[in-house]
Amino acid sequence: MRVGVLTGGGDCPGLNAVIRSVVRKGVQDWGYEFIGLRDGWLGAIEDRVVPLDISAVRGILPRGGTILGSSRTNPLKEEDGEGRVRDTLAAHGIDALIVIGGEDTLGVATELSRRGIKVVGVPKTIDNDVSGTDYTFGFDTAVGIATEAIDRLHTTAESHMRALVVEVMGRHAGWIALYAGVAGGANAILIPERPFDIDQVCRWVESRFKINYAPIVVVAEGAMPKEGQMVLKDRTVDEFGHVRLSGIGEWVSREIADRTGEDARTTVLGHVQRGGTPSPYDRWLATRFGLHAVEAVRDGAFGMMVAVRGTDIVRIPLTDATAKAKTVDPSLYDEFEVFFG
Repeated sequence: MRVGVLTGGGDCPGLNAVIRSVVRKGVQDWGYEFIGLRDGWLGAIEDRVVPLDISAVRGILPRGGTILGSSRTNPLKEEDGEGRVRDTLAAHGIDALIVIGGEDTLGVATELSRRGIKVVGVPKTIDNDVSGTDYTFGFDTAVGIATEAIDRLHTTAESHMRALVVEVMGRHAGWIALYAGVAGGANAILIPERPFDIDQVCRWVESRFKINYAPIVVVAEGAMPKEGQMVLKDRTVDEFGHVRLSGIGEWVSREIADRTGEDARTTVLGHVQRGGTPSPYDRWLATRFGLHAVEAVRDGAFGMMVAVRGTDIVRIPLTDATAKAKTVDPSLYDEFEVFFG
C-alpha cells in the first residue's frame, strides 16, 4: 500500500504531529510507503511530491507549521484539476490519500471522494469549526496564545487607563474569541454568531471606566455590527471565495473612542495564533488523529473523517463533516454575558 499525505489551507500547530503519527504507524505496523504532496492541493495538481519515511518525520512532533507546506489552492477551480490530481496519484502509485485540513480542504476531499478517489480526512483548524468533532487540533494552541496576549494587555491597559480591543481569528465561528475572552477576563466578547450593538459595547466600556478599570474587548475577525456589513480592509478573495478578513477591531476601537471620549487602541493577533509550538493537548490529539486515520486506510474506510467525541476517536462521513460549519451555540454565549461590562 502506498499512501499520499497532504496538508491544505491555513497552517496550524499540530500538523507535523499528524504526519509523524501516520508515517510511524503505517511503516512500522504494516510496511506501508508514504508520499507527501507538497503545498496542499497545489502539489496534487502540479505533481510536487516528496518521500515520507521514518527518518523524514523524526523530530517534527514539537514543530509548528507543516513540513509538507500548504496552500489555499482549490483543484476543482483549476483547469482539469481533478484529472491532474488523478494523474499525480497514478504517476506515483498512490492507492489512497490522507487529507489534513479544515472546511475548504476537506470540502474538496469530500467531492473527490464522491468521484471515486480513496480519501480519509483529518480535521485541523484553529477556528474549531469543523462539524462532527468536539475539537480540531490547533484550536487549543491558538486559545492559549490569545489568552496570554489578553493577560498581558490587561496590565498595559490599566497603566494607561485606556480601552484595548483585541482582534482574534474566527471567520464564521467565534470559538477562539469566546474561549480566550472568558479565560482572559474580557469585558466584552464579540463573535460572528451574534451581531453586536456598538452602543451596548460602549456602555460596557463606560461602566468599567466608572470604577477605574481599563476594559478589554475581544472581537473575532468575522464579527459584525447589527447595523452594517462585515468590516473589511479589502475585498480580495481566495479560490474558495473567502474574503481576506481584517478591520473590525480597528472599527470597534475607533467607535469606542468617538462615542465615549476615552482612549482606545487595537491589537490584532493575526497569524501569531497559527504559529509556533503546538500545545501538549494539540500534540496529543493530532497524534491520535494520525493513528486512527492510517487505520481507516487499512480498513478501507474511505470517504470518512476521524473525529474526537469525548475521549473516543470515531469515524464520520466526510459529507457530514463538511455540510456546514460548527458554530457557537447561542446558549453557550449567553452563559458568559454576566461578565460583560
